[in-house]
Amino acid sequence: MTTRIHQLAPGAPAQRLDRLLASAWPDLSRSRLQALIRGGHVTLAGQPVRDPSLKAAGSAEIALAEPPPAPAEPVPERIPLQVVYEDEDLVVLDKPAGLVVHPGAGNESGTLVNALLAHCGASLSGIGGVARPGIVHRLDKDTSGLLVAAKNDAAHRALAAQFADHGRTGPLERAYLAFCWGAPEPRRGTIEAAIARHNSNREKMAVVPEEKGRHAVTHYAVEELFGDPADPAASLVRCELETGRTHQIRVHLAFVKHPLLGDEVYGAGFRTKAALLPEQAGSALAALQRQALHAALLQFEHPRTGRIMRFESPLPPELEKLRAALRMCAPAHRPERKLSS
Repeated sequence: MTTRIHQLAPGAPAQRLDRLLASAWPDLSRSRLQALIRGGHVTLAGQPVRDPSLKAAGSAEIALAEPPPAPAEPVPERIPLQVVYEDEDLVVLDKPAGLVVHPGAGNESGTLVNALLAHCGASLSGIGGVARPGIVHRLDKDTSGLLVAAKNDAAHRALAAQFADHGRTGPLERAYLAFCWGAPEPRRGTIEAAIARHNSNREKMAVVPEEKGRHAVTHYAVEELFGDPADPAASLVRCELETGRTHQIRVHLAFVKHPLLGDEVYGAGFRTKAALLPEQAGSALAALQRQALHAALLQFEHPRTGRIMRFESPLPPELEKLRAALRMCAPAHRPERKLSS
């Protein structure tokens, strides 16, 4: 149990208790403070208060008996992690394909959250009063690449705000490398199409009319063509997100008829194209057993220091092997049309 004390200044104007304490202790979210007040953990002039909207004024002392973070429901598990960067506020990871981020139905254990609970241990100060990592963005189970998680409430709020803004006004930047069938036309452009849950298959997402879904924008640029430049078998495309919808890149590329290689959910109709690839490329694709998508770039502002943090992740070995095999679809072509990075 940790006790915090805040002394009201004589003559200060009356304020709601939750707002006053949020200003005094910015590392605690207002919702967390409201829960603590309602739970009887706050006293004003020595008397317990349970109403977050109570107006506090005068020169009284406010005390908060902050309980230790409650144990997280997921069980810590010693799962190997590739940590790219870590400090007292956050941890940046290079997630392998096949690792689920959050526990859920059918995945109660063996997730990234389980692994982070074991890895971070006592350094987790609690997100919303619970000893857990603060996941501010996700990668699909079968997508590899960079992901950041917060280790305390203040970092979680600051990072969540950056991801909610999607880099429109701040330094947040995310870029993905995607291997897709054929190549989008034009070779550099923007896919803007709303996304919602599929009508008949609730595990899928789909492009829908704007008024029926969530606005979604993906900027793309073809980085490499595999095969005849006039009619490529496949291409390597760099995608940058202006929004962050579930399965966004997978859904958008499928919508423009260039689904990801290996995507059994959104590219099942392209399975027969694998037979047209050179033998080595077909074997590399068959061995992949996941969508060919990698989160290659992550940039954000550090929530405590304000420093711009930029991380890049090379293609994992299985995608490098796929690229090398696809280059046998001669003649290969590499257009100089990269997005800014």
